[in-house]
Amino acid sequence: MTADIRPLALAVIRRGDDILVFEGHDVIKGETFYRPLGGGIEFGEWAAEALRREFREELAAELTDVEQIGVVENIFLHEGGPGHEIVFLFSAEFADPSWLAREDLGTIIDEPETRVLWYPIAEFLAGKATLYPDGLAELLATGS
Repeated sequence: MTADIRPLALAVIRRGDDILVFEGHDVIKGETFYRPLGGGIEFGEWAAEALRREFREELAAELTDVEQIGVVENIFLHEGGPGHEIVFLFSAEFADPSWLAREDLGTIIDEPETRVLWYPIAEFLAGKATLYPDGLAELLATGS
């Protein structure tokens, strides 16, 4: 990781009581964690457009009804290195509703080891699973 602050755009996509996430691992911490999909915002790019681009790149999927629901700041350690993110959070829907019916969502296109799945929000709220960025579980608890 660099000493730069990284701007991100992430999508909170719900299916009933579940949220769309990828499963990540921090080998040094021995931690499995989950994070909504999305990614970095490029210079001169609006956060909502970055989110749409990331979904095309990661899942070959289009988004609709993209609305900003919050911004959180995340300072953390991952794989032993420091990170600092400003995260724009958006609610969104898949343009193709068949995504909601899929149980096996596969992996991120360029990261075949990174599994994409629907995960129960209640597990995060109960502290049974770790959701990043910090502050997102609390935002979900308020119904955003």
